[in-house]
Amino acid sequence: MLEDHLIHECLLIVLKPLMKAAEVRIMMSDLVGNVCHCFTPLTAYIVDTPEVAMLACVRGRTSPFTMALYLQFGDNFWHPDCTCTITLGQLARIKVNPDYLETYFEACADLRLNGMYALFWMDWLLANPSIFLKPELLHHWHKEFYDHNLQWCIVVVGAQELDFWFLILQPTTGYRHFSGRISKLKQVTGRGHRDIQCYIVGLISSAAPRCFVIMIHALMDLHYLVQRPAPGNNLLVCIDQSLSTFHEHKNVILTLGTWMGAKRPIENWHIPKLKLLQSVTSSMWKVGALIQWSADTTEHAHISEIKEPTWQMNNNDY
Repeated sequence: MLEDHLIHECLLIVLKPLMKAAEVRIMMSDLVGNVCHCFTPLTAYIVDTPEVAMLACVRGRTSPFTMALYLQFGDNFWHPDCTCTITLGQLARIKVNPDYLETYFEACADLRLNGMYALFWMDWLLANPSIFLKPELLHHWHKEFYDHNLQWCIVVVGAQELDFWFLILQPTTGYRHFSGRISKLKQVTGRGHRDIQCYIVGLISSAAPRCFVIMIHALMDLHYLVQRPAPGNNLLVCIDQSLSTFHEHKNVILTLGTWMGAKRPIENWHIPKLKLLQSVTSSMWKVGALIQWSADTTEHAHISEIKEPTWQMNNNDY
């Protein structure tokens, strides 16, 4: 809780000028030198799943975009938005002194809040978590594919068989050739996730049950459709159709026991990223193409600005 409070407090300090400009406007110049009055609403905040929950003031296994709890993550319909009015109203109903951290955290449990009370966006005009927090391509599509879709395929086809099929693929310029064991990959980047996606449907089509292939195919269609740079009405309809196809055939995952825990199959849909699929079209209606809000650039900065300089040091007296 203290770490989360620190983050919100730092954001409040750094973003204070933008909050003021959103309220009273500010003179700004564009790329060609034209000066005009501008407002700065909070349009997008690009983060991964745990940080989304932290910024939205909800605790784990709770949707940061809607009012859905973890028991409802498998629903095939959109739950009501979790708006700023709802969140701030819930905080106002808690009468416990927030300085008593443990007691305050327990008081937030029934409302599924994470114990934050001084949110950086609470005084930002028109700021709404259900708008500026949105599905993000790197973590919510590519990482979701690797953590769930690919693991389901490995269980259905068999790790050794799928590894062999990737091994004998013809190397293609511009795409990674997986000469090792794909089932044991570590530190896979977003580029690796995308390269695996190019082959997965074709490789499992002759070995997996038909319903399972349809389900994976629908998810892959959805993943590619949401990356279109110019969304329109027809595209949004196709996304909804792909999502509907997935929900029609998703029970094959539980039937085949393909979602494995540490020791046995998991028989529920408590997957936060699965619920994020329902927010795709609504987010595209609000903020346009989702591909413009990818964390690829900021995640790459971990390598160029932190890891590479660290590799040049001897790790003494740094």
